[in-house]
Amino acid sequence: MTTTRPNIIDLTLKELQQAMSMLGEPSFRATQVHQWLFSHYAASFDDMTTLSLALRKKLSETFSIHHPELINQLESLEEESDNPIKKILLKLHDNEMVESVLIPSAERRTACVSSQVGCPFQCLFCATGTMGFRRNLSAGEITGQIYALNKMVAAKEPGKAITNIVFMGMGEPLLNSDNVIEAIQTLSSRNYSFCLSQKKITISTVGVIPEIQRLGKSGMKTKLAVSLHSADQQKRESLMPFAARQYPLNELSKSLAEYTASTGMPVTIVYMLLKGINDSLDDAKQLARYSRSFLCKINLIDYNSIININFNPVYNATREQFQQYLFNSGLHVTVRKSYGTTINAACGQLATTRYAEPQ
Repeated sequence: MTTTRPNIIDLTLKELQQAMSMLGEPSFRATQVHQWLFSHYAASFDDMTTLSLALRKKLSETFSIHHPELINQLESLEEESDNPIKKILLKLHDNEMVESVLIPSAERRTACVSSQVGCPFQCLFCATGTMGFRRNLSAGEITGQIYALNKMVAAKEPGKAITNIVFMGMGEPLLNSDNVIEAIQTLSSRNYSFCLSQKKITISTVGVIPEIQRLGKSGMKTKLAVSLHSADQQKRESLMPFAARQYPLNELSKSLAEYTASTGMPVTIVYMLLKGINDSLDDAKQLARYSRSFLCKINLIDYNSIININFNPVYNATREQFQQYLFNSGLHVTVRKSYGTTINAACGQLATTRYAEPQ
């Protein structure tokens, strides 16, 4: 009977140190291996030429190396640009699939990455929720998405690289905090070929209160975005039943107030406008009252229609009235266009074809 060797990219740096100890090697070898995996993206142990032949042999007999594999990519042609939105499908070592998105603009190259295969929260407007929850991604699988997208940037624009990262892809990042934090620490390490300031990284959550508190005390410089979508508890429960009931608005508000007080950084409140659901003047008033409890800015986004999900985007006049009320209330508010609709890469639309199609 044969056994599958563990995929070494799934190990954290601490776990690599433990593995080196088990192999009779000093702990600093773990840092060398980690850099080979996530700075040089070595595809085999033979590539790790700074390691002895004996250690490379031991590693190859104990572990395998399987970085996320690019299976497919789509380009969105809806935007008038020579550099369209790209959505990629990546296969993981166990044949699970995740999607990631590259959003280029004049000044930025933003990577939208996933943190889970599927999502347990099953928000009614989100395509990923229809998949159910499969599993968490390892830190190595998260960084692998950045590597794949960064290669695409370099191929299209030599000398350019990813400038921003948003954890707004498949899954809830704060239900996989350990691996998300581990990945961010790798991606922001000055000792690696890809190094991005934590201030250029945004973690988006539905409001997992204990992990928001953890982030506030962590000393990390990442930005925090909270998907609110309604400042009315009952209405929010109708849109986000699992998240809203587990993390009610009053408790979430207290958590965000503590977070902004301890970090000095504003929270971005993400509010997706849904026609006839959360787009009234009363909704705007409730949102304004709620947002005064902590330091924040509000990001209004348009809903993009998803097959088999019965919501509709708002009219321009409705959005403008909603925005104007918030602005008149003294709040910082922007409207973000949701790109990538033609390839199902816009907000809430990520779900691999493998799970989106009827089984």
